[in-house]
Amino acid sequence: MLPYSFIFLMTVMGSAASLFLKQASGSLKGEGIAAIVRNMLKTPSLYAGGMLYLAASVLNIYVLRVLDYSSVLPLSAFTYVWTMFLARLRLGEKLTGRKMAGVFLVVLGALLVSRPG
Repeated sequence: MLPYSFIFLMTVMGSAASLFLKQASGSLKGEGIAAIVRNMLKTPSLYAGGMLYLAASVLNIYVLRVLDYSSVLPLSAFTYVWTMFLARLRLGEKLTGRKMAGVFLVVLGALLVSRPG
């Protein structure tokens, strides 16, 4: 059961990492590439997103060691669920019926593909 808890944590961390990188993208201002890179490197969100991606990757490596690849990869689609809700909570994006239906279908497909038999 622990590897599945790690999959849950891995997907939440991946979604949060994307949110931080989205926030970091607001620092992409300046005249010339050097100024843009300098501004970006001063943004804490860049480092938070990078560290979360790194931690999620380490969890992914562990989970792939103990579970079948054909089970782990489809379950990583749960990242879309957390992303949709984080985008709503933190960025004010709308939760449309179409988005919810799309995520439902992705999750349903992931569950069907990841089950043995």
